[in-house]
Amino acid sequence: MDEQPSSKTWGKPIKCRAAVSRQPGEPLVIEEITVAPPMAREVRIRIVCTSLCHSDVTFWKMKDYPAIFPRIFGHEAMGIVESVGEGVDEVTEGDSVIPFFMSDCGECIDCRSKKSNLCSNLPFKVSPYMHRHETSRFTDLKGEVLYHFLFVSSFSEYTVVDIAHVTKIDPSIPPNRECLLSCGVSTGVGAAWRTANVETGSTVAIFGLGSIGLAVAEGARLCGATKIIGVDLNPDKFEIGKKFGVTEFVNAGECGNKTVSQVINEITGGGADYCFECVGLASLVQEAYACCRKGWGKTIVVGVDKPGSKLSLSSFDVLHSGKTLMGSLFGGLKAKTDIPILLKRYLDKELQLDEFVTHEVKFEDINKAFDLLIKGESLRCVIWMDK
Repeated sequence: MDEQPSSKTWGKPIKCRAAVSRQPGEPLVIEEITVAPPMAREVRIRIVCTSLCHSDVTFWKMKDYPAIFPRIFGHEAMGIVESVGEGVDEVTEGDSVIPFFMSDCGECIDCRSKKSNLCSNLPFKVSPYMHRHETSRFTDLKGEVLYHFLFVSSFSEYTVVDIAHVTKIDPSIPPNRECLLSCGVSTGVGAAWRTANVETGSTVAIFGLGSIGLAVAEGARLCGATKIIGVDLNPDKFEIGKKFGVTEFVNAGECGNKTVSQVINEITGGGADYCFECVGLASLVQEAYACCRKGWGKTIVVGVDKPGSKLSLSSFDVLHSGKTLMGSLFGGLKAKTDIPILLKRYLDKELQLDEFVTHEVKFEDINKAFDLLIKGESLRCVIWMDK
């Protein structure tokens, strides 16, 4: 097993360890697998560390399509380029990189525009394969296919990622901080910064103070919001939220005979300028929209709801309120340009990352990371591949 990137493995399969999910909801099994060399426009990466995101847990529990097993989960990571496929010139062997689930091809009309991060050439989908070639790079020792997750699959010592899902980064930043910008923190900060374009002096309401909601608070703080209201059922989240700029707290379970939106409308004197739904519930989207200020308010959907969920809004209210309702995939970030900006802001001590890491474990203890997140005891648990 090669522990360091080496030209000796260029173009050859690599045997390494991976945490494989064989059945929904069952503990991951660390086993030896084979990782094929990268095809055209692909990069093979040695993962240094990875963190656990709630999306991994959601799909790990899921029994129906798009769930598929056996699968290698993980999509927040930092790694070192081991080798590249034909046509790759953005990175080379030894480069420090961050993989990400949203494509940034740099070629289509959307990727060339400042208005969107929704790539047309390689549109987002929950696929079990590589994005461009629609095949897997993983097999177990019996030769059976192991499926990919969100085009990253970082719960493996080596993985293969399309170049549209990789950006080169500053190697001087600690890996256990860099990996956080691969998905969760970037999504929340980006939702406030890029999607909503939160203005200085504005009022923000955030529904759900998990990692994403706290990252939204951090983004709103960076943008200069003066009132940041956190909404959650757990009162302990207020003290945690204060670290990221939350100024007021609404316990959604203790609003008496009022709705959460009525309470927020009273606090803000007519509604928040920006409302963020970070849980993934249609009912909360409607509550967020209801306490979004008429005339100019924006409601941004960040949480991932279950497939088939529907929103029900009054056509009269939509017409007469002048509000905006919008979604935010990966915080509206263009990964290859915006992730380096966020890392620079971390280096400049503007962006908080350290506070998101509550636990760190060895790769052998990856199931402990799942337990911590499921019990609500961690924000981000970093998993080190070689410690």
